[in-house]
Amino acid sequence: MINYLANPVRFLKFSKVATPVFGVLAGITMVLGLYLALIKSPPAIEHGESVRMMYTHVPAAWSAMMAYAALTTASVVSFIWRHPLADSAAKSFAVPGTAFTFLALVTGSLWGKPAWGTWWQWDGRMTSVLILFFIYVGYLSLWQIIPERKRAARLASILAMVGFVNIPIIKFSVEWWNTLHQPASISTPGAPGMPPEILWPLAVMMAAYSFLFGWLALRGIEADIIRNRQSKTGSKPSARAVIEAI
Repeated sequence: MINYLANPVRFLKFSKVATPVFGVLAGITMVLGLYLALIKSPPAIEHGESVRMMYTHVPAAWSAMMAYAALTTASVVSFIWRHPLADSAAKSFAVPGTAFTFLALVTGSLWGKPAWGTWWQWDGRMTSVLILFFIYVGYLSLWQIIPERKRAARLASILAMVGFVNIPIIKFSVEWWNTLHQPASISTPGAPGMPPEILWPLAVMMAAYSFLFGWLALRGIEADIIRNRQSKTGSKPSARAVIEAI
């Protein structure tokens, strides 16, 4: 399947079907998740109504790490086999990944004030997520400041692979250091570790973010393939190509 989609022409045929499917699934799960999170879900005993921030914060943080794992995988493929479609995929994973990381930082700060009495604390989890945001920004900056695509892809892939060391730090920072964040409530023994009326809205929102990431990534890859083709031919994208990319 991977070898089949490695061809840009076949990938565009696949994405023509897959992109709207991901978009519809993202829309349905997002509406359902927001309904469950904002209306059906009860306030928490400890955090009250502010716990509803969790339904945005946790999926954003999880999606940020998922996007970076996908980015690193594509970067390894690009670095070893120098496949242009892997470059397109890595760039397209980085854009929503950056947005998710920023959203996780903002919502975490908004949630932290009523929960912990502070907007920001330089603990292991917060600091490592902030570093992830800077890595994302640095990765995208390399693509912008280096005009030669092959050289930009090479350097960006190296940065992505080196930066992956930060992912396990984010994951295990709560166990390694004394932080304000509580240990994992879902992946620990005895899971789910939270009542169903809180777990289900969180699970639906995580699914919504995952579908949204897939939709944004597919759109990004489509657009990058078209731009790469046009740069090789020296012509501007046709109106129909731009519409299809959107």
